[in-house]
Amino acid sequence: MAVLICGGAGYVGSHTSALLFEKNEELIIIDRMARERQNAVIGGKVYNGDLNNSEFLDKVFSENEIEAVIHLAASSLVGESMSCPLDYYNNNVVGTLRLLEAMNRYHVDKIIFSSTAAIYGNPKSVPIKESDGPSPTNPYGETKLAIERMLGWAEKAHGIKYVALRYFNVSGAHDSGEIGEDHSPETHLIPLMLQVALGQREKIVIFGDDYPTRDGSCIRDYVHVMDIAEAHYVALNKLRSDGPSGIYNIGNGEGFTVKEVIDTVSKVTGKPIPFEIGAKRAGDPAVLVASPILIRNELGWYPKRSTLLEMVESAWEWHRRHPQGFPKIDQGIQKEGNVT
Repeated sequence: MAVLICGGAGYVGSHTSALLFEKNEELIIIDRMARERQNAVIGGKVYNGDLNNSEFLDKVFSENEIEAVIHLAASSLVGESMSCPLDYYNNNVVGTLRLLEAMNRYHVDKIIFSSTAAIYGNPKSVPIKESDGPSPTNPYGETKLAIERMLGWAEKAHGIKYVALRYFNVSGAHDSGEIGEDHSPETHLIPLMLQVALGQREKIVIFGDDYPTRDGSCIRDYVHVMDIAEAHYVALNKLRSDGPSGIYNIGNGEGFTVKEVIDTVSKVTGKPIPFEIGAKRAGDPAVLVASPILIRNELGWYPKRSTLLEMVESAWEWHRRHPQGFPKIDQGIQKEGNVT
């Protein structure tokens, strides 16, 4: 039986797909992908389509024997969610509703959901525990929280078991250097710095340098994308063994300041990373660090690539080898195995 990965050509999705493919899992991948993103998929049967389309989902589920779903398909830009909240509810919440309806129709009863630390909003304590009350400060976080709650009700009514993984800051790239982070526009800190090192960007902006932290810049918890991929595999096996549903933080339990990231990127690339100090962004907490104790105790997961140096080195290997991101695929030509 196959594992269906929704959003399997995205950043986390492509690395999760790669890991499961390496573990000889049968994969079905759904993605509403740009042509270049097809190069991010290294194995499996791929469908190019939209979760909001019930007829499309019927085609995928009827043509394949699906055991479980890993759901990573979502719009995920916080700023964009503030200006286009209805689009985010439509794509994230309604898309997941259609997916769960299809799972129920075809008697698929296991799902691993890509959630987010944005659910917590401004934390009341650090490190953040799963038991800390959710308080999103943007529509992106609100949509993820709505989906978590929908999963809980779907389990009660239809027996669909779930694991929701609340990511903190994802970083790094696949060990091969062949797949990595390629966003347009790019908003993540480490790749923005690597663009500076490549001469594609003049400088970065540090939004505030008077926070109550060790050097005045914000502290964030970074976790390697392959550790996140491993967390999905561990969660999948938990559900396969009839384990209970659960919600877990995915983080290192340790935070790094923006200035520490700058220093590490400069060390790895051998290039200076110029920066300027900008105004604080509204709603930016000084410190966001996960407590990963629950997932370690219940699933045995812990980050194996936990140092900032390891994360930056793998990200640099990808960006150095692919300075323009994934190569474009000529229109009309599909990667072998893809299905429209």
